[in-house]
Amino acid sequence: MSSEDIKWEVKSDYIHNLAAKGLRHDGRKLDEYREIVVKPNYIENALGSSLVKIGGTQVLAGVSMGVGSPYPDTPNEGALMTGCELVPLASPTFESGPPRPEAIEVARVVDRGIRESHAIDMSSLCIEEGETVWLVMLDLHVLDYAGNLFDASTLAATSALLNTRMPKYEDGKIIRESNKKLPVNKKPVECTFAKIGDTIMLDPILEEEKTMDARITFATLEKNTLCAAQKGGFGSFKEKEVMDALDIAFKKGKELRKYL
Repeated sequence: MSSEDIKWEVKSDYIHNLAAKGLRHDGRKLDEYREIVVKPNYIENALGSSLVKIGGTQVLAGVSMGVGSPYPDTPNEGALMTGCELVPLASPTFESGPPRPEAIEVARVVDRGIRESHAIDMSSLCIEEGETVWLVMLDLHVLDYAGNLFDASTLAATSALLNTRMPKYEDGKIIRESNKKLPVNKKPVECTFAKIGDTIMLDPILEEEKTMDARITFATLEKNTLCAAQKGGFGSFKEKEVMDALDIAFKKGKELRKYL
């Protein structure tokens, strides 16, 4: 066993013992977020962008748009494509190269939350039915990883989409100069919980993620609407635990949307 493995094993025991007492490594309450900072329009030349910090976790979202063919089953709708990059400097565990499973999972969870919430009016992105539509490319860049990528990434994504300016399409050419906003009608956010032993906590830090038995993420909308959920880890949640966490997610979702 390497010295790094020994270090994490000692930390894991410490985090587990704290959780059993209803306590956390950083002193927060079980249903409390770390400090949140949202900086929309962070990239001056992007159509839309936002930098989000939740504690030590930092994610940059950027939006670009192109023109292409619609999917066969939605000939009169535009398309959303979401990608995530785990920048090697963000964590010693991140390496350059093809997308890692963690990056793929973040992209899919964020994409599903936005897609299932119907946040973007996709029908208004149709240029010529069955032929040409707008393609929305959402790129997530994890700059610092200190736990809970899902919530930070979704908050960054939603913030970036809300301040995106659509280009024009004239005579087969894309013209960037435009004040027309991307038709975003809803504000999906995500709340992630980690289960350590019998204790469930919101917004897990990296040490808590490495110790957790299971994880669950809820994507919610206004009016206490659940639009997506993702479960991770090998452990399980009881029905009451899921419903209690969902109630907290609805409450905290309202707080997160204030940053948008």
